Amino acid sequence: MDRRKSLKAMVAGTVTSGFMFSACLTDSEEKTIAKTDAPADSDNNYDTTRTVEELAREKELRGQKYFNDHELETLTVLADIIIPAEGEYHAASEVGVVDFIAYIVLDMPHHQLPLRGGIMWIDHESNKRYNKVFKNASKEEQIAIVDDIAYPEEVKPEHIQGERFFSRLRDLVSTGYFTSKEGIEYLGYVGNTPNVWDGVPDDVLSQYNMKYDQRTLDVCIKPEERQEIANWDNYEV
Repeated sequence: MDRRKSLKAMVAGTVTSGFMFSACLTDSEEKTIAKTDAPADSDNNYDTTRTVEELAREKELRGQKYFNDHELETLTVLADIIIPAEGEYHAASEVGVVDFIAYIVLDMPHHQLPLRGGIMWIDHESNKRYNKVFKNASKEEQIAIVDDIAYPEEVKPEHIQGERFFSRLRDLVSTGYFTSKEGIEYLGYVGNTPNVWDGVPDDVLSQYNMKYDQRTLDVCIKPEERQEIANWDNYEV
């Protein structure tokens, strides 16, 4: 199973960010659910989903920056290793996942030090092995390091810190991607959609010695009219 398919299996049961973020938290960290698709322009007059205070806070956060350019470039490399481009689907960084993480660390500050420390750890590991920082290593060299920290059950004691960082980052990348427009389409999630009810099946009706009267069939159960909008103006109760 490739990385994208394993991630899809991991989140197929939920497309809400709360599930993924809860995996990132320790017992002492505040459990906050963040909204992925927050509008970039918080001054618009059409957002009725949040309070004035929430919109003001978002505007304030979007004016701040936590990661430096080197850290953002490193996160971009790692995000695209976790969810690479595949066929018609883009890599994680191409659908705004790194921007999402950059916002989340401002909204949920308990992610800040673990991610910054993790970037320092992976750069140190890369320097130790290849005499270069992680983002400047070759793809093969980068994958070699990631393979040593990507599987918690197999990680060596000297790589525990790297595994904790990578697990947190993987959860954030997965949340960012699979709550993006493309990620939701990739999962095939369509949300609540209307379905068609053709009435109680005949075998069930027969079991209870019941059947629909002709008037009900004529008015309510007409499969050939499924796509038509019902008009009850002339219907008599």
